[in-house]
Amino acid sequence: MKQPMRVAVTGAAGQICYSLLFRIASGEMLGNDQPVILQLLEITPALKVLEAVKMELNDCAFPLLQDIIVTDDPKIAFSQTDIALMVGAKPRGPGMERADLLKDNGKIFSSLGKVINEVANKNIKICVVGNPANTNAYILAKNAPSINQRNITALTRLDHNRALHQLAEKTETTVSAIQKVIIWGNHSTTQVPDITYATVSNDRAKDKVDDSWWKDEFMPCVGKRGAAVIAARGSSSAASAANGIIDHMRDWCLGSAEGDWVSMAVPSDGSYGVQAGLIYSYPVTCQNGDYSIVQNLDISDFVQSKMTESENELKSEAELVKELI
Repeated sequence: MKQPMRVAVTGAAGQICYSLLFRIASGEMLGNDQPVILQLLEITPALKVLEAVKMELNDCAFPLLQDIIVTDDPKIAFSQTDIALMVGAKPRGPGMERADLLKDNGKIFSSLGKVINEVANKNIKICVVGNPANTNAYILAKNAPSINQRNITALTRLDHNRALHQLAEKTETTVSAIQKVIIWGNHSTTQVPDITYATVSNDRAKDKVDDSWWKDEFMPCVGKRGAAVIAARGSSSAASAANGIIDHMRDWCLGSAEGDWVSMAVPSDGSYGVQAGLIYSYPVTCQNGDYSIVQNLDISDFVQSKMTESENELKSEAELVKELI
């Protein structure tokens, strides 16, 4: 039996986590031979609900689930953790400007970054989900200097999965037939869903769709899919977000599919001219618990202009929260 991995989850009583926690406990994220200890963090008023979630997890009798810790104390939640899923964040309310959301959530992630820096495993793998995810991850990283900075990431796998479905539907095929879709940039409406290198049953995707569909329908549809879900169900994506988290961490920890790419928002190392340090979504491959940015892709002027627009948005967000760095 392997040593258990400690998985911290914030916002653990929320809708996303209700779809997420049971899948982690069953082995879907880290493998069917990897025991886990769940360290669940919530605000004090939500602890009663979280205790009920704990009861349900226990009632499932998952063989891999060795312990569940429920707490409102970040120092307990992040103690010795190997993985942190940063789901909890303040939602954007009516009339709230993005700048206000950035600052409010920035304070949360600044504080949590300091705690992680103090008590977590120094090689902890972190996935930030709470929006604005890229900049929240950037703030957390700047407040956790002793943590392996490569391992502080943000979720764009949900966008990647949305793109897979849209392309599969358009080409009347299955998601499994599609490879090498890319999400560049920020998890926002400036993201760049790119099919330049995508294949459908090993054929070039661009040969199967019109340029106008890609640029005028596909890209905005993927970028605004979250808003469409809110309009349809009255609240933001939950199960699909949880699924994206599972996919992100599983591929990172266990390896991505051979011959394919996945999208992860990771600290830029300057690849493709993006400012170093920004948390920017790239195409990556994963192996042996690490990821590598796919290099030396030719970028069209159109895609480059969109990538720069998304980079500039991230720069402006970083400037707005500079006092938290």
